Amino acid sequence: MPKKMSRNKRIRARLRARAVLRAPPAHSVKELLATRLPLLKRITDHSAAERFWQAWLNGHIPEPLRSRICRIIEREGTLTIFAESAAWSARLRYAVLELEREMRAVAPELAAIRVRVLPRR
Repeated sequence: MPKKMSRNKRIRARLRARAVLRAPPAHSVKELLATRLPLLKRITDHSAAERFWQAWLNGHIPEPLRSRICRIIEREGTLTIFAESAAWSARLRYAVLELEREMRAVAPELAAIRVRVLPRR
């Protein structure tokens, strides 16, 4: 008697797909951190720069403007300061123009300083 051929092709395709999607097991925590280290370093660098500029601006900008700053990002030589509304953005833009010389003395690598609007949620 001849052997019957298996006609259920769905099982084979499912098994093959599952084998392809499986990631290789990690051997240690050190190995996991080594793969994530560049991302973590970039995040900590961005947060350190934001804390520095927040502290610097808190010492140089009047109180009503300080509380209206949502976020500060320094990327590729551009410092972007986000205000919570268009009206506060305009006021902040004038304050930053007056402080621009001092800001460039602190960080000479700055090519541009921008003020944008980022509403708080």
